[in-house]
Amino acid sequence: MAKSLKRLIKEGENVHLDFKFCISDSKKIARTLSAFANTQGGRLLIGVRDNGSIAGIRTDEEFYMIDTASKIYCKPEIPVEIKQHIIEGKTILEIVVEQGSKKPYRAKNEDGRWIAYYRHHDQNLVANNILMQIWRKEERPSGILIRFGKAENVLMEYLKNNESITFSGFKKIARIPPYRAEKILVNLLICNVLEMEASEKGYRYRINTATQPWDSE
Repeated sequence: MAKSLKRLIKEGENVHLDFKFCISDSKKIARTLSAFANTQGGRLLIGVRDNGSIAGIRTDEEFYMIDTASKIYCKPEIPVEIKQHIIEGKTILEIVVEQGSKKPYRAKNEDGRWIAYYRHHDQNLVANNILMQIWRKEERPSGILIRFGKAENVLMEYLKNNESITFSGFKKIARIPPYRAEKILVNLLICNVLEMEASEKGYRYRINTATQPWDSE
């Protein structure tokens, strides 16, 4: 098991794997739990530095803080599996989080606000309203009928000539209120007409060329 875990660590942090040198705040751990549960699940390794070197945990306090993060600072509660490993004579903790079935999962921040996070590559990003709506619709699946009206056609015409667009940019060129812009983007994303690009700077939307259903000529 130690060998397979060392191979995993060597791959580095990614959408399914996060390293923490130690736990100093349960709220920070709750963010990672939220991001994993809202995305595709993952593993959090406690006692591993960002560069992959083994530091080991310092006390048994980490067990308590993980439990606190999952039960008190996550809403709804996020079940976790805690495994203990000895590598290079040091103890590290592996926290396994499955993709949740009750999205969105929120974490309580320092201001007492409940915020949902999204795992993108090796980062935990704050989920926007569009992602929140997608998660809710995915939990209550039903057919979606997309009617291409003026706003939809304006969006697709823009994206044929430009790589991507922001939410505010779409709202502006289509001249529609925020709630309608959100609804259109949510439906087009669920149907794979569009794909979303996330970064620390925000979210952008582009045509999903892998599933493009129309004639691009």
